[in-house]
Amino acid sequence: MAATTLTLSSSSSSISLHNPTPRFFLLNKPASSKLFLSSLSRLSLSSTATATITVPRSNPGEIDTSFFDDEFESEEEIVFDPPTPPEGFIAPPYFDEGPPETEDEIAAAYEELYGPAYSGESYLGKDIYVMDSKAKKMTAFGKVKKDKIRDGFEERVIQVRRVTKVVKGGKQLHFRAIVVVGDKQGQVGVGVGKAKEVIGAVQKSAINARRNIITVPLTKYSTFPHSYAADLRAFDRSTVSVISANIMANADGGNANVDKSDGKYGAANVMLRPASPGTGVIAGGAVRIVLEMAGVENALGKQLGSNNALNNARATVVAVQKMRQFRDVARERGIPMEELWK
Repeated sequence: MAATTLTLSSSSSSISLHNPTPRFFLLNKPASSKLFLSSLSRLSLSSTATATITVPRSNPGEIDTSFFDDEFESEEEIVFDPPTPPEGFIAPPYFDEGPPETEDEIAAAYEELYGPAYSGESYLGKDIYVMDSKAKKMTAFGKVKKDKIRDGFEERVIQVRRVTKVVKGGKQLHFRAIVVVGDKQGQVGVGVGKAKEVIGAVQKSAINARRNIITVPLTKYSTFPHSYAADLRAFDRSTVSVISANIMANADGGNANVDKSDGKYGAANVMLRPASPGTGVIAGGAVRIVLEMAGVENALGKQLGSNNALNNARATVVAVQKMRQFRDVARERGIPMEELWK
C-alpha cells in the first residue's frame, strides 16, 4: 500500500480539500491532501494550523494470510449419530402430510377437475366418454397433444387417402383415414374421419369407430354360427325333415341360404361363411381386418362387388349383423331353445 500524507488545515472562512497530484499517480507515489477545519478555541480568525499524518507503506512479506478451510480439515470421518428418542415418542406429522387417499377419492377429484372418465365397460359404445375436439384448440406454441384412449380396444388403419375440396380460392387438401377398432372378443366398429393432418384424421376416425361398435356372434371355435343343417346330425331322418321344412318356411321368402351371409353396402357385396377349426381367416382387404379385430379365427370371406375399402368394411359389418345364434332366435320369440325344433 502506498503511503498517504494527510494535511489538516483549519480556517474560519472555508473548508476545502486539495489534491496536488493527479488521480492516476495514487498508485505510484504518496499523495497529500489538506483539510481546513475551523478551530475557534485555540486559533484566531486569521491564524491557521496544519497537522501532517504519515502512514508508512506496509511490507508484503509481513502480511500473514490464513485460510479458514485448513482449520476444519480432518482425516477422521464424521459419523452422524443422532440421539435415541425416548420411549413412547411419537414424531409430529408434517404440515403437508395427510392420510392416504383411496382410489375412489382420487377418481372423484380427477372427474371434478377434468370431467367424467371412461368407466372401463362398453356396451355398443354408448358409455364411452370422448373429449370434444373443440376443447383443445390451437395455442401460440402449437397444438396440445392428445392422449391415446385406453379402453381395451385395438386400432387398425385400413386406408389413408388425400382428398381435396374445391372452393372459391382454390383447393383445400385434407386426409381421410379409415380405422377399425375391436377387442377381439366379439366387438368391432368401423369409422372414418378427415383432418388436415394424418394423425388428426386417424384420431377422429378412431373416435367415430368407437361410436359405431357392434357385437359379432361367435361360437366356442371362434367362428360364425354354423348353418342349421350342420347341427342336424344328432337327430333321426324324420326329425331332420321336419326341422328342414321349418327352416325353409321361416326363411325370407323360402329361398334364403342358411349356409352363408351376404352383406351389401353401396356397390360393395361381401359373402361370409363359417369354417371348421384350423382353417383360419381366408379373406383379404378390409374384410380380413374387420374379422380379425372382431376375434374371428376361422371364417371364409370374399368381395364380390366394388373394391372400395370403406364400403367393403361396412358391408362386412352388415353381413355380420345378419348372423344369429339359436339362443338369440329363442329370445326374440320368447320360447325356450327346445321349442325351436318342433
